[in-house]
Amino acid sequence: MSLWDRVLEWDDASIRLLAERHRDPAHPLRSGGRLRAVHLCEYGAQAMAVHGGLRASRAGGVARPGLLVALRGVALHVGRIDDLPGALEGEARLLMDGDSGWQYQFRILHAGALLAEGRAAVMPAPATQPD
Repeated sequence: MSLWDRVLEWDDASIRLLAERHRDPAHPLRSGGRLRAVHLCEYGAQAMAVHGGLRASRAGGVARPGLLVALRGVALHVGRIDDLPGALEGEARLLMDGDSGWQYQFRILHAGALLAEGRAAVMPAPATQPD
């Protein structure tokens, strides 16, 4: 499942993306006919993943798989997003990058209005053992 439709711009420290499918009745996160604002945390996490993938690709590699382990300071400024016309814009800013994981700050906006914001921490996924 990929929630973002395109990358607007990115550099080593941040990324901006655009999503337009939040009104789709077949959206994979919809329940009860609605797409609730709490799902904007997933949009934030996916923005982080896209940023990590782009950074790794530019360095000639692939991004290490990660596990979302914490959300902090999350503020939701709307109850739902499936009724919003036009695109959603996401921003993620890298706060910490280390061997033990990554921390980002994210913001999701619609028509310039802040919908959600918070911070997220990701740890590298454990290496799988060959059979």
